Amino acid sequence: MRVLTALPDAARAAFRSRVSGDPTGAPDWVRDIARVGTGPGWFEPDGVVWRVHGDLSTLVGGVAALLGQAAHPLALAGVQQHSAYREDPWKRLAGTARWLVVTTFGSAELAEREAARVRGMHGSVRGRVRGRPYSASDPQLLRWVHLAFTDAFLAAQQAVGRDLAARFGRSWPDAYVADWARSAEQLGATDLPRSAAELADALAAYRPQLAPVPDSLRAFLAAPPGLSAPERVFYRGLSGAAAQLVSPTLAGCAGVPGRGRGAAAPVAVARAQLSALRLALGDRSPSEEAARWRLGLGPAPDWAQDDAA
Repeated sequence: MRVLTALPDAARAAFRSRVSGDPTGAPDWVRDIARVGTGPGWFEPDGVVWRVHGDLSTLVGGVAALLGQAAHPLALAGVQQHSAYREDPWKRLAGTARWLVVTTFGSAELAEREAARVRGMHGSVRGRVRGRPYSASDPQLLRWVHLAFTDAFLAAQQAVGRDLAARFGRSWPDAYVADWARSAEQLGATDLPRSAAELADALAAYRPQLAPVPDSLRAFLAAPPGLSAPERVFYRGLSGAAAQLVSPTLAGCAGVPGRGRGAAAPVAVARAQLSALRLALGDRSPSEEAARWRLGLGPAPDWAQDDAA
């Protein structure tokens, strides 16, 4: 345990830099969480959305979400035709992380600004695949992406994250589904589920529209380029667990076992990995630290102290 808690600052910085896409680990959009606006944002401080999105289980949930989202041919086409994810997957990761953490931890003013930015980006993502038109602004496609995302992050929290029942009660999954719907509504999605049961039903209704995820994409998600040898080992544990957590509705198309059919060992491995990483990184991400400082609930982040020096 001493080895883990004594993880060098350089290694911690490397992890935060990888996830945020910024050498400092605190890009401008993280700093804006502290500086833009003064009050609470879209979600209750220390509420269920904060706890799910502040947990390292999101590392597993993110991989599971990508596997599931890619089962919709039109959603997949939008990514393949309008994204350089193969050339720079970590830039795309940072972009996704930005939307997640800014809308989770930012003030209402900042979250609304971020939603406007994403809506603007979606306006140019349109095209055709096999004669079928698609648009990233289509409420039904937005709904699909939100459903697959929400299902994956919920499953990951339940499987490899901290137990939230003691704090929020056994119905916390319903609260998470209902609360997080606000983010997708701000982008234009409609008819969103408000409970875990409604979420499962909504995903199942998309089954006729789904198709197998291309082998090349599954291989890419299993082993993205640019990782060091230690990072490859760690990522392999995360992606192994993610394959066990994809919704049963989507697992066949994604070519993975999915929930209820896979082995327990990969999930146990990821759970142990994340427990060790929590010891190394501490309880809160830079984004949550920034939000707590803005709200007067915690000390200034390290970067703010450095800026003031």
